[in-house]
Amino acid sequence: MSAGAASAAVLEHPRVDFADNSVGGLRLPGQRNVLRSVPASGKPDGDGPEDPLRLGRRMRLRLLAAVQALLADPSIAGLKDAPKLAAVVLYAKSRAPKGRENDLLTSIWVAELGRWMGVGESTVDRNVLAPMRKSDALHTKVVRDGLGHPTGLECLVMPLWNAHHGGGAGHPLALTAAELATLLRLIEALFGHGWTPENKEATPPGLLAARRGRGAATDRLGLLLMVLNTGSSGWLQLCGGSVKKREGRGAATMARLLGCSPAGGRKVLARLTDAGVAARGRKGTGTGMDGRGRVMVLPVARAYGRDLADAEAAQGSETVFSARPAGAGGDHAPAVEAGALGAPGESEAETASEAEIPARPAGAELHTVHAHMVTPVVPLQLDCGFSGEGRGAEGRRPERVCAGEDQAVDGQAAVAATGSPVAGVGPLRGEKPKKSPVDERVGQRAAGAGAGGRPKAAGWEKAKQQRRVGLPADLPLRVALGPVEWLWKQLNGWQQDQVEAAAKAELAQLAGLGVAPEGAPRLLADRLTSRLEETGGEALVDKPYGWLIRRGLPQRPACSHRRCDDGIRLDTGEDCENCANVLHLRRSRQARIAAEVEAQLPGLDDRERRRVLEERLREAAALEAEDLAWRQEQARSEQDRRTAARAEAMALAKAERQAAAAALRVLPCEDCGQEQAAGLCEVCGYRRRTEALTLEAGMVAAAASSDLDDSQAVSAVLVHVRETLQVAARKAQDDFLGSAKPGELDADPLGTASVLAFGALQAVQDAASEYHRCALEMLGRTEEAEAEARRAFRTEQGRHWFRHNPNGADAVAAATKAADTARERTAQLLLATRLDQLRQRAAARTEQAGPAPWTDRLPDLATRPLDGGATGAVIA
Repeated sequence: MSAGAASAAVLEHPRVDFADNSVGGLRLPGQRNVLRSVPASGKPDGDGPEDPLRLGRRMRLRLLAAVQALLADPSIAGLKDAPKLAAVVLYAKSRAPKGRENDLLTSIWVAELGRWMGVGESTVDRNVLAPMRKSDALHTKVVRDGLGHPTGLECLVMPLWNAHHGGGAGHPLALTAAELATLLRLIEALFGHGWTPENKEATPPGLLAARRGRGAATDRLGLLLMVLNTGSSGWLQLCGGSVKKREGRGAATMARLLGCSPAGGRKVLARLTDAGVAARGRKGTGTGMDGRGRVMVLPVARAYGRDLADAEAAQGSETVFSARPAGAGGDHAPAVEAGALGAPGESEAETASEAEIPARPAGAELHTVHAHMVTPVVPLQLDCGFSGEGRGAEGRRPERVCAGEDQAVDGQAAVAATGSPVAGVGPLRGEKPKKSPVDERVGQRAAGAGAGGRPKAAGWEKAKQQRRVGLPADLPLRVALGPVEWLWKQLNGWQQDQVEAAAKAELAQLAGLGVAPEGAPRLLADRLTSRLEETGGEALVDKPYGWLIRRGLPQRPACSHRRCDDGIRLDTGEDCENCANVLHLRRSRQARIAAEVEAQLPGLDDRERRRVLEERLREAAALEAEDLAWRQEQARSEQDRRTAARAEAMALAKAERQAAAAALRVLPCEDCGQEQAAGLCEVCGYRRRTEALTLEAGMVAAAASSDLDDSQAVSAVLVHVRETLQVAARKAQDDFLGSAKPGELDADPLGTASVLAFGALQAVQDAASEYHRCALEMLGRTEEAEAEARRAFRTEQGRHWFRHNPNGADAVAAATKAADTARERTAQLLLATRLDQLRQRAAARTEQAGPAPWTDRLPDLATRPLDGGATGAVIA
């Protein structure tokens, strides 16, 4: 495939899903999903069709390496099981490289891919194709006919492309056409959805074709990996190493195949067992006791004609508590060699059979043989010293003697309360103990023994000690979690902390949505109550923690409105209007389409009319989703454009400010002509501020001490204040000059002038503050201020809490404080009013005076120094 063809296949996300032309993308009424078997196994001599599950060793290992390499690719390894299964299906359906333009491509429909995986079209579009495109694991292209209608989807699996264009012919993914066809036939037999082409033999559904919904993709992928890891014997090659006793080696093997936890592997294996494609059991021994656990893949065993009697018996049998682990101390049979996965189960040889597995000798002892001369650390509680003491005639498990034989343990070490503590805590052969097992077990027995003498797991005891019986002490949380108090008591300490944090987050979210903080706890409690009613009560909640975290506490908006919760507005408590609008639009669209179908196709029966109506509704929903995506994309583009324009405007404004500042810095001083002073040098700036403060101080003094209508008195006060402040400024300057060292001032004339001007400014500021304070005191003694103070005194004294004793100490103190505050506010108001009057009269006099004559202005202009670089015209 050329590079140009590959680039042409890399297009944007298709906005329209395509239905399979064979079945129309719909399940017809009355159609059922039936679990069917694969085609009959072929005979070794060639009679009958060849079974797809009969894979040779070389072919099985080749396909296993290809699937593992595909799932281990960095673009696929981090995805969920559904995208991984989709990658395998698209890889198996891809065209082998033959030098054509469409090599390595896969033609498929979204609906068909969903049937391969057991999920719906929306799930494929949202949870499969979108993540694979985002991780660059898949490139897609919509194929259209001459009229522009979509007819399919071409997919290019990028790990396959990279393998053929960078890995060479020896890459595991570089399969031939025959190998790809074998892989496709295998997955068709396992979980193909089945189809009936024209004039060809029908392909029946696979083993898991009826498995749909949540977890279907995981089960199908797990079955495929199990089949590829199973030889001709039908027994799955189990992994080696230490595994958790609760999960088992089969669950650990499944977990390693799928890359999940052992608990998840146990669930998948249980679902496959229920589906009838796997069987779990234990190897038989000569003594009749159960041996090592193993898993049989039933389709592979049937394909090779193996005897399934043992597997079916093991599948229907129950677990025996006294089952002896294969690796327990005192084994009399040698260990079996590990297989391909490092398991002590089946060997890699294709001819391995059950007869080759060494059985436990019939004459071996039932219990592990302990070393002699070992002093018991814990006193024995047996009367006669034989197993079974204390059971009585009921045949039940022992209460005291060896009470911990069937005790469940965690995944770290096996805890078995046998008569000898040494045998119960020792590591398996080849393991290293962390510390003295005897001392560690004695301490655990002393601390964790219950009423019946049974040891308890340390982790469970810790969680039980941290559990809080009652609800949290925080009152809002107690109100919010009140309806689920019974579920709260069933949680351990860690789960209670998580639920408490989730409840706090929901309360904060409600407060952010406009709900009053005092009403948010009650609203959350109502939500939990309604969710419990949906479930049927607290008694039907089998998993309290999961129910609270995933169903009870989270908000469930029924529409796009952020304040909607199950169709109710959180801020008003009424029905959501947006939900009603959405429902109305959907009903109107359905009615309109139904009317169009009735008008265009009047002769259809009810079943066909329903089918056509569903097709039209699906098309309308797809178009609406496409329009929504387009509008969202347009909104994002508009937002990006606005952000870019805003950033460009900010950058332009910043550049203009910098240019203006640079142009201002080169201007000379307006007063003294100093070059590059930004229009005003530091000395002249201090002088201007000193002059302004002098005038302000004079006006404050005149407003407080003279009659505003007497202009001569006001002028006299202004002259007096100016002279006083000039004396104060000269005194501050003389003090500085007297404190300076000889010759220091001549070294920096500009700095000396700046310091002198700043000293004069400081002196004038201090004096102006004093004038302002004195003016407030004088105005506070006026008749207006005293009258306001008397009114405030009487008002405060007449408060209802002082009516019983208006002349008391508290009443007089409060009234005095109110009077002082009123007097001060009145003085401030009088000062501000008089200053406004003085400024208005000064402005009026300045407008009436007109410009000064040249005879008065020329002496001032003559004293200004002239700079050779500064030229200009003097404007009169």
